[in-house]
Amino acid sequence: MKRHVRKWSRRKETLFIGLCIVSLAVPLCLLFAMLIDVALDGISRIDWQFLTSYPSRRASSAGILPGLVGSAFLIVLTAVISLPMGVGAAIYLEEYGERGRLANLIEVNIANLAGVPSVIYGLLGLEIFVRFAGLDRSLLAGALTLSLLVLPVVIMATREALRVVPKTLREAALALGATRWQMVWRVVLPMAVPGIMTGAILSISRALGETAPLVVIGALTYVSFLPQDPMSAFTALPIQIFNWVSRPQAAFLENAAAAILVLLVVLLLANVVAIVIRNRYQKRIG
Repeated sequence: MKRHVRKWSRRKETLFIGLCIVSLAVPLCLLFAMLIDVALDGISRIDWQFLTSYPSRRASSAGILPGLVGSAFLIVLTAVISLPMGVGAAIYLEEYGERGRLANLIEVNIANLAGVPSVIYGLLGLEIFVRFAGLDRSLLAGALTLSLLVLPVVIMATREALRVVPKTLREAALALGATRWQMVWRVVLPMAVPGIMTGAILSISRALGETAPLVVIGALTYVSFLPQDPMSAFTALPIQIFNWVSRPQAAFLENAAAAILVLLVVLLLANVVAIVIRNRYQKRIG
């Protein structure tokens, strides 16, 4: 009887492991197939002229320079706005805020906001930043809209990183006479930086590939200039890709595939740089 139960348990365990492997393999195969398809369509189009040219009515002479520069500026502004606000909010909620119904309500709302569709943030940005604040279709309006999008992710990741820091370190710092702020700044934050960086990487990566919020706030699809300041009109790589995909000519579809490859490379490079910085800081702490 016991042997039969053990055999059945092992079979269920094997079946569960097999289902997990299939669940992992199917999405990876689909992703790999999509990447191959995009690479075959767009790899021949990528050259220096494509990277340094402005959009054009002719697909053969069109480039992605305004979208590339606009995405870079947009992500830098988004990081400058969202990361200090998100980390600061997480520190207050985790280290200074009192536990209670209000704190639980705020925590639930932050978790819910992380799952709101990005187009909703675009509508919010359109009403608050573009119309009410009068920022028009500027880089700053786009960065503020994307900051709203990534703030919940930054806050949640930072709070989890702060919770991992042992309470004994906090108690030891306070016992030695440190103020609460000194304890947070000198003890807790350095230990939590790797986790905070992980959240920052995920949030900025999400912002880099977003299209719907930028479409809603009215980012330009055809730009023959580079942004000069935060109040300049702009476009971004996802917007440029969206514009080319919507055209019926096959040549523009090849341009879109090439732009997708460039966007993937930019995203991977940004992630690699952030991960290297995080790992170095983690080794320094260790």
